[in-house]
Amino acid sequence: MWSDPSAAAAFASRDLPTILRAYRAINGLSQQDLARLLDYDKSYIALIETRKRSFDGVRARQHVAHRLGLPYHLLGVTDPDDADFAALVQFGDSVVRLADIARQAGRAVDAVNELWPLVARLEARAAEGRLDPHTLRLLAHGRLSLGVSLGTVLPEERLTGAAVWTGKALSIARHLDDPAFLGHTLRMHGNELRKADRLPAAIARLEHATAIAATAEDRGTAVALLARAAGEARHEHRFTAAITECHRVLDQVSYQDGMLLNPFSLREIHARGLVALNRPADALHVLSRPATTDAAAPQWQVIEHVTNGETLATMGDHDGATDTLTLAIHAAERRRLPHQLQRVIRAADHHSLHTVAEAGHTALNSLRIMLAPTA
Repeated sequence: MWSDPSAAAAFASRDLPTILRAYRAINGLSQQDLARLLDYDKSYIALIETRKRSFDGVRARQHVAHRLGLPYHLLGVTDPDDADFAALVQFGDSVVRLADIARQAGRAVDAVNELWPLVARLEARAAEGRLDPHTLRLLAHGRLSLGVSLGTVLPEERLTGAAVWTGKALSIARHLDDPAFLGHTLRMHGNELRKADRLPAAIARLEHATAIAATAEDRGTAVALLARAAGEARHEHRFTAAITECHRVLDQVSYQDGMLLNPFSLREIHARGLVALNRPADALHVLSRPATTDAAAPQWQVIEHVTNGETLATMGDHDGATDTLTLAIHAAERRRLPHQLQRVIRAADHHSLHTVAEAGHTALNSLRIMLAPTA
């Protein structure tokens, strides 16, 4: 309803007859249908819409807003909950921005704890149908940030939950007139689908994000995420093309801390894809190249430790793999990254590194207990 231009104009007018006519048109309702919703006579609705009957009573307008799921202020009246909710919305954008900063700084659990009360309250309001365009946009940003944060702290078997939240954000983003936000949402949702092992869907979202990217930075980020998904799906041609495009874009942009597309992150993405394609020697060569920047976020250092350990184990260097994967375990536990610990455990089990696998299980169990209330 809120994405319809005629609806936006009608609701902005604060004029009840105009609002009722627009509401009926958008929802395909007759005057009889609307009368039934409001427990009014059809003739009474007709009189209001033709302005032959005034409708100025506060309680009557509150009744209409409640029955139709409209924000009370659109009808010029107040709801006892509105003042508190207005304060929540006023600071909502700041909550989402600070949560994103916390997640990028390696404090994803703190991000979840900040986002959950905001998103839960917005979801409750949405269930009543009482969101205006601004709060609808805030809900989309909150859902997306919450999904990405959960995707950092949840274990692999629960990562579908993170993809559900980013998917719920996408369901709103598709109807907003904001191509940049749609592209960002497609990138984040595609990445969460990848982590949840929904690779065909992930690749589709990321290719869409690449196609609509308006800036070199957005295109580079989309292609970097596409390279990760293509590598895991073992689509060698698509992976190689994406990595090549990443390097081309990287030469054009001035990367910044926190940006996915930087030499450190790209090195890990490249090496991880090569390992998945059963090219460990090439992966080791990529990892041996010095990166010219620190990781985009602290968790990227953990991710590269795991990839490096997997590569060494595949190459048969069990001592080097043991040292590197043990380092990854400590770092992943400190950063609260359970699915990185699960990657360590799989690599250790596959290459019979029993001591490493046991240490990984111990750290994972400890992390599960610690994160249980948040999750």
